[in-house]
Amino acid sequence: MEINHQSSETKGSFYIETEGEKVAEMTYSKAGSDLLVIDHTEVSDELRGSGSGKKLVMKAVDHARKNNLKIMPLCPFTKSVFDKTASIKDVLK
Repeated sequence: MEINHQSSETKGSFYIETEGEKVAEMTYSKAGSDLLVIDHTEVSDELRGSGSGKKLVMKAVDHARKNNLKIMPLCPFTKSVFDKTASIKDVLK
């Protein structure tokens, strides 16, 4: 399962595609030069229970670490992953 990343000057997303269709996506906005505000995570019914949502969060964490960024999780799902996973709190804002 490959996780893709797209980004513009102010927004971005991490997503999973199947046959050219997005089946899972986590979106964020950029706040300044060092903060990603994750605002939404959505996983299709076909991927529910597969851990895809958490994989999107972990990909964002990897991206934040590599680029010296912090993450503010406004999305309830993403916030719950941060609450349950102590090892990723280093990128939490």
